Amino acid sequence: MVPSLEDLHALGARQQPSYDSSGGAEARDAAIAKLRTLPPLVFAGECDDLKTKMAAVARGNAFVLQGGDCAETFSGVTADNVRAKLRVLLQMAVVLTYAASVPVVKVGRLAGQYAKPRSSDEETRDGLTLPAYRGDAVNGYDFEAGSRVHDPARLVEVYHSSAATLNLVRAFVTGGFADLRQVHAWNTDFVKESGIGQRYERLANEIERALTFMQAIGADPDEFHRVDFHTCHEGLLLDYEHAMTRIDSRTNTPYDVSAHFLWIGERTRQLDGPHVELFRHIRNPIGVKLGPTTTPDDAIALAGRLNPDNEPGRLTFVTRFGAERIRESLPDLVEKVTAAGVDVAWVCDPMHGNTFEASSGYKTRRFDDVIAEVQGFFDVHRSLGTWPGGVHVELTGDDVTECIGGGEELLEIDLAHRYESVCDPRLNRVQSLELAFLVAEMLRQA
Repeated sequence: MVPSLEDLHALGARQQPSYDSSGGAEARDAAIAKLRTLPPLVFAGECDDLKTKMAAVARGNAFVLQGGDCAETFSGVTADNVRAKLRVLLQMAVVLTYAASVPVVKVGRLAGQYAKPRSSDEETRDGLTLPAYRGDAVNGYDFEAGSRVHDPARLVEVYHSSAATLNLVRAFVTGGFADLRQVHAWNTDFVKESGIGQRYERLANEIERALTFMQAIGADPDEFHRVDFHTCHEGLLLDYEHAMTRIDSRTNTPYDVSAHFLWIGERTRQLDGPHVELFRHIRNPIGVKLGPTTTPDDAIALAGRLNPDNEPGRLTFVTRFGAERIRESLPDLVEKVTAAGVDVAWVCDPMHGNTFEASSGYKTRRFDDVIAEVQGFFDVHRSLGTWPGGVHVELTGDDVTECIGGGEELLEIDLAHRYESVCDPRLNRVQSLELAFLVAEMLRQA
């Protein structure tokens, strides 16, 4: 039995909106009631399919690529924007699959990633203090009083924006855009002109030759023409996730039908907290972000609470330690969780532990630190005989300048050129492709 929303909030929910200045409980209840009447965004059977794939990841038979925006925006729900994000994920997946010869589970951080936890409730600029921006699901990005009001009507807009994004994604992955014969078309001019783009073109030529051979001998499987693509987001807003939790008619069990895969963040993973309480009831594959403060006992207790039957594919631990701490903090965690017999997929988030403020005031990340954390993640798992199951990356399909370094050698002075993220810095398309090639090399050695 899924606990009531009132019981969840009574547990002391963190990082939740305050609707006191926008109609209060009545407006919130109206938004929740509306959400409960709307159709599912995803289906329980699709969630089960992803759970099966995640079980293969946990066994060491597949690799998961999770990627997308730090925080989606309502204005970003356009065909061009969605196609660009999907395109870079398809390119990364084909690099990983072909170069490392491992099946890649593709999970987009999209169609629901509209809320962000914040370290402070308020933001001050030039002496003016306003509520912090918590994602379009809660309030607006513009720094003015009306925009920063927490508005529960935005929850319904999250649903409609997610539905529009999913419609586009499903059309692209089944309508020919994801066909492997499009490997050259996925490469646009600005990528082709880079060293990484040229490396991708060489790989695309190899794939094209292989496809030509397969067609010549009469082999043309469906997998060449479409891909399985799933969605994920942080299940942060209890009002939204609870309203989107439905009872599956096949099994009479609850699923959160806002996404195929949801995760609990580092700030809301309290064992006796409402997020763990809600997530332990839903049957989706789920994840938990684990940061430097996580002890092995914490992780084992979370596994016992969230996956008491030790169901394969059910639970993923997404580690986010930072490049400087990965090698000292991860081994004890993996070793003791493994010794406890916990069935879990291990995924590396190399972004959130490596954020810093540049001298210009922009939040940024060094590409070298991102790669160093992934390399440390692989090295630790290799030394323990466990499987480095995937990467979870904040990225965009656009030519932004938000992370420094990489093949383009972006400098801090370049950040102002195209810094477009409303929250955390993302890898641009060239950096994302470069990461894919580097991870493929790590996979070949794993």
